[in-house]
Amino acid sequence: MPDITRNGDDFTVDAKIIAEGLDLPEHAIARAMSSGAITTRFERGEGEDAGRFRLNFFHRGKTLRLTVDEGGNILSRARFDRGQ
Repeated sequence: MPDITRNGDDFTVDAKIIAEGLDLPEHAIARAMSSGAITTRFERGEGEDAGRFRLNFFHRGKTLRLTVDEGGNILSRARFDRGQ
């Protein structure tokens, strides 16, 4: 399976990528997402950014932002510490 797959406006991201980005063990990702400990936000690019998407993952003051193209290829990744 590719690291990120797209189905319309839905993206599926491999747990390994999220775990590395949020400094969590890979096995904890599914539970953290289903319990609401990890939340997400999806942004669609407009204008000159059309065809790009930002996938944001938030957990305990940390943010992982993945910018991907229409095929789910990662164009950039960033990690932020927002504090608690």
